[in-house]
Amino acid sequence: MEQDVLCFFDKKPEALPMYEAFEQKIFLEMDGVNVKVQKTQIAFSNRHNFAFVSFLPVRKAKERPEVYIVVTFGLGYRLESPRIDAAVEPYPGRWTHHVLLSKAGEIDDELMGWIKEAAAFSDSKR
Repeated sequence: MEQDVLCFFDKKPEALPMYEAFEQKIFLEMDGVNVKVQKTQIAFSNRHNFAFVSFLPVRKAKERPEVYIVVTFGLGYRLESPRIDAAVEPYPGRWTHHVLLSKAGEIDDELMGWIKEAAAFSDSKR
């Protein structure tokens, strides 16, 4: 584990195992992925960023679990699913989706399908 990832989770170490499970799944299922730790998020990229992990407050505090991470990804359309906590269209035809995860078991085939689709979508950008 990179030192900068450990520093990112310094204030919320209980969320680190969930991140590790997500990162491991990405590396197992996808090739050519780079990780960049930033101040407020961890970015996953191919040629372009396609997924992010953060602690973005996508739910009201009383509705958020104690331990969580937020996975954010972009698609060319609005994804309709009860798992999507928020979706915004910052640019025409580019939708940003936020999914709050509270346990590693939520890193499933459905989520990974969305992440793979987001990687393909970002790779198709010019």
